[in-house]
Amino acid sequence: MISRLDVEGFDAAVSDLTDILHACVQDGASVGFILPFTLDQSHAYWRTKVRPNLDFGAMDIFAAHDKGRVLGTVQLIPAAMPNQPHRADVAKLLVHPHARRQGLGRTLMVALEDRAVALGRTLLVLDTRSSDPSRLLYQSLGFQIAGEIPNFCRNPFEDQLEPTTYMYKHLC
Repeated sequence: MISRLDVEGFDAAVSDLTDILHACVQDGASVGFILPFTLDQSHAYWRTKVRPNLDFGAMDIFAAHDKGRVLGTVQLIPAAMPNQPHRADVAKLLVHPHARRQGLGRTLMVALEDRAVALGRTLLVLDTRSSDPSRLLYQSLGFQIAGEIPNFCRNPFEDQLEPTTYMYKHLC
């Protein structure tokens, strides 16, 4: 089941969200963090970076639930500038490593796209590490490659820089 979290739902899910982010980074996800990465750092991200934006209405957060637990999440961040009322960013598509390959990422993205359309957004933009398998998921959902920036992000495990691919999708 997929839900869009309100503040109360977010507060109820923050422990699971903390676990998901921590597990994904430990598994090598390039989502802005590098190792070592603690549960406390993961919790702080949700509480200090995400919660205020949710309070302010600056983003939507979706959660994939199964048997009372959140196993995946994604964020829709509508562009705030007056010249971009048609655009939104996709951020932090995360599925717990133990729950992957079950369609949760795809289902989360479909819910995100439906919400973007409801908000009148016609262009989605995201970035992903060029070697990340999620790139194939995004392409299967109709995202196109806009370009690649070399040496954009640090590898979560090693002190080496990697390219990032920017992608976009026009919504009907």
